[in-house]
Amino acid sequence: MELDELKQAWQTLGRRLERQEAIQFQILKDRKLDRVRSNLRPLFWGQLLQFLLGIGLIALGVACWTRNTGVPGLLAAGILVHAFGAITAAMAGMTMALIGSIDYSAPVLRIQKRMGLLLRFHTWSAAVCGLPWWIMWLPVVVAFAGLGESDPSAEAPLWISISLGIGVAGLLGTWAWSIWSKRSGRSPLRQTASEDWSVADGGDGIRHGQKLLDEIARFEQE
Repeated sequence: MELDELKQAWQTLGRRLERQEAIQFQILKDRKLDRVRSNLRPLFWGQLLQFLLGIGLIALGVACWTRNTGVPGLLAAGILVHAFGAITAAMAGMTMALIGSIDYSAPVLRIQKRMGLLLRFHTWSAAVCGLPWWIMWLPVVVAFAGLGESDPSAEAPLWISISLGIGVAGLLGTWAWSIWSKRSGRSPLRQTASEDWSVADGGDGIRHGQKLLDEIARFEQE
């Protein structure tokens, strides 16, 4: 075999190896991206349930305050539940929109940035919609009570005041602990109470997806 033929055969073999490596990398990338997508499904379904919960709270709040415009306590409880339901549904809707906006055919860096945005928003959303339940369960109970017959002159039961005090103390204590953890450096913000709500609602799937994207990025750089 002449030198030119040997050189040509070597170049052909090199191109074949490059194509084979590219195909194998694409297969690996597609598999990992499928896993990223599947890791976000629990979060999506959790947000869908949260959206339905928000709609239910809106319906409950409206039903309560429209029936009790002459009872200040029930009127306030109904409006509060109505507003909180709207926030809960809106946050869930925006999170689902962020999940749906991820383009898995885009460059890995762009997907990583989108996942980072999703994680930050979901962590914030989980705190906004989760931590207030220290208190919000009470207006919800009152709103349910407001669906029946009510006495405008009746005083609020003692247990409502006691429960409200406990709820406020619990909420303030949770916020204080989160701030202390962040400032002391003993626990990063994403591991504080707000992040616990995020993980419980499927937020951990975002981190698993980010790890998979990091693996893809390392393969691309090698």
